[in-house]
Amino acid sequence: MRNLAQWLLDHEADAGNPSDVKVRAAFRTCEKLGHHLSKVAGVAGFWSLLSRALTLAKREAPWLAAVELKADGSLEGTGRIETQQDRDDAERGGVVLVAQLLGLLATFIGQNLAMRLVREVWLDAPLDLMDPRMEKEQ
Repeated sequence: MRNLAQWLLDHEADAGNPSDVKVRAAFRTCEKLGHHLSKVAGVAGFWSLLSRALTLAKREAPWLAAVELKADGSLEGTGRIETQQDRDDAERGGVVLVAQLLGLLATFIGQNLAMRLVREVWLDAPLDLMDPRMEKEQ
């Protein structure tokens, strides 16, 4: 999932302000996915998945404790994070967060449906990046 998460963050960073920190791209990625997923699972369903993903991601990126998940499923806290973390730490944490969200989504609805959902939001997302065998090779 990290390969796909990295691709999504790179894609979102390219779509935004070039000076934008990757953590903002991670938040945008989660929110875009959440907007689409909320139509199917409801805001509460998406909120639960993102809340769990954030909890799991904090184990690898403890600075994510500064991130707050709002009731509408949006993430808040980028201003404090940018000043406290360097770009590499921010990018790693963003990738971990998105990868955890994708992993939970694949666990609950299956890898094929999860990838279909991702492709509905990002039409050009590479299908092979969600293949678990790619994770082991890298």
